[in-house]
Amino acid sequence: PFDQIINEAKELVQSGAKEIILLGQNVNAYSYKKKNEEFKLSDLLLELENFDKLERVRYTTSHPKDMTDDLINIYKKSNKLMPLVHLPVQSGSNKILRLMNRKHTIEEYLIIYEKLKEINPNIEFSSDFIIGYPKENEDDFKDTMKLIEKIKFTNSYSFIFSPRPGTVAADLDLVDKNKSKERLEIIQKKLFNNQIKKNKSLE
Repeated sequence: PFDQIINEAKELVQSGAKEIILLGQNVNAYSYKKKNEEFKLSDLLLELENFDKLERVRYTTSHPKDMTDDLINIYKKSNKLMPLVHLPVQSGSNKILRLMNRKHTIEEYLIIYEKLKEINPNIEFSSDFIIGYPKENEDDFKDTMKLIEKIKFTNSYSFIFSPRPGTVAADLDLVDKNKSKERLEIIQKKLFNNQIKKNKSLE
């Protein structure tokens, strides 16, 4: 419930907390209905903006399909919301995203990116990547590399696909393990270099 989250935040701030992270799986899909009102993540962030002793607010983990304009526009209004968006894309290939049933395209992801950068050019992005998803070919991998090159994610998590029992993907043919490992090493090197460059720019 909206009030429960805000009350907990008040207690934390009164106890000396300077930063609050709103944590949830697909946190930006948060919706709480009370009487005839609906409260969303953007409403929580606006309410936290009123806490004088609170200095920083973050939220994680988001889903691109739930990155709505009301949330994006909070970055225009908030002085406490940190300019780092963790928005897992998983792959730079629309084909792989469809196979993953991710419900977003790379084009839609880039629209979100452009909107946020227009509000604040200093906003940075981090992400999650799954490498070697079944049927990922060299072109799909190159598409992921192109996306990383364009957005220059500052901090990301990347893993080789591992099948989970009971899922559709568990029955698909796996990409060669050595090929997946090779691709992961390339991706991680690129992501790490982006992070190092960003860190050095702040020295």
